[in-house]
Amino acid sequence: MSESPTEHFEHAEHAEHVAHSGDPFLSIVAMTIAVLAVAAASVGSLESIETAATITSKNDSVLFQNKASDQWAFFQAKSIKKNMYEIAAIQSPDKTTELNAGSKKNEAESREIQAKAQELEHQVEEKTLEAEKHEARHHVLTLAVTLLHVSIAIATISIITKGQRWPWYVALLLGLGGVATTIRAYI
Repeated sequence: MSESPTEHFEHAEHAEHVAHSGDPFLSIVAMTIAVLAVAAASVGSLESIETAATITSKNDSVLFQNKASDQWAFFQAKSIKKNMYEIAAIQSPDKTTELNAGSKKNEAESREIQAKAQELEHQVEEKTLEAEKHEARHHVLTLAVTLLHVSIAIATISIITKGQRWPWYVALLLGLGGVATTIRAYI
């Protein structure tokens, strides 16, 4: 959730108006809004970091999948070549030793290629799980930053209503909820 570049100035403007009112409670509300705005900006940055990490992990997963597919294709080619040597050995008994050596060479190479393909598939699984972890964290952080933004808006109602306390209490609860949700994202 991105904020406009001027949103922080709007919060500061509210605080400036409150400072001129002389009401100490409204000053507390203004400070609360400032703290909530800093928390929202911080959580928004964490959310962006998780989004980037999700994209990077998904890209890595696709890259490893492509490499694994290439290895499996190479494995199949070696297996076909091995089988061709075996068929040729049956059809040409005078060249059996030479053709069996070619068959064994391709079989050994195909085992190495198969092991490499399986390792790449393991890396695909790791990167996919990593992407899912980052994506889940992103969703939790989206909720957290939303709670913080709503808490700022509700705290502003205390200023608009010239000191009613219930919106400030609700804003504090929502702000704490946003912070707790942020912590939950990393536990």
